[in-house]
Amino acid sequence: MSLFDTLPGIGPYEESLGPGAMVLRQFALATESALLSALDGVTAAAPFRHMVTPGGFRMSVAMTNCGPLGWVSDRTGYRYDPCDSATGLPWPPMPEPFTRLATEAAARAGFPDYTPDACLINCYQPGAKLALHQDKDEQDFGQPIVSVSLGLPAVFLFGGLKRSDKTVRVPLTHGDIVVWGGPARLRYHGVLPLKEGHHPLLGERRINLTFRKAG
Repeated sequence: MSLFDTLPGIGPYEESLGPGAMVLRQFALATESALLSALDGVTAAAPFRHMVTPGGFRMSVAMTNCGPLGWVSDRTGYRYDPCDSATGLPWPPMPEPFTRLATEAAARAGFPDYTPDACLINCYQPGAKLALHQDKDEQDFGQPIVSVSLGLPAVFLFGGLKRSDKTVRVPLTHGDIVVWGGPARLRYHGVLPLKEGHHPLLGERRINLTFRKAG
């Protein structure tokens, strides 16, 4: 019996992770060309960089942002900022294909009228990982997180409202989207170390577009 057989109303491309949380399998594939073209434009203006945690550790995942607000980390803490500290310029505008996909994915998962104002773009190379954490630097927890996977497959860890809660391992492949909000909004999550591999479009990389309503 598959997971879909146990979840009434869930179709073959949708997978529930509990109340308020859903995987939309291959949801981004229809617009992959537009997404990747837009991604190239964003990273040309604001290249990937390895940010530093408040504790002084260099993150293994390279990051950049687009939209009115960008998530940043340095020795002074975690926050959203309208400007890229590397250039002093505003972050690149959020491309229309990004906004449209995030809005449609949120609506499909049960969160209508979602308009993100921040997109954190993570670039994973083999060995890179993301420790368990909560997304809690945003001002409005009533809005969901929309996370788009592109490139190499990864294993997403999805836990509970406490760091010590048991996690489930969710395999993600190119085009999958995870949406979590409502009662799931502050669930802990992370990514296991990325395995070696080669994707025909993105090479030895996994790109993660994480949309938020930050302001």
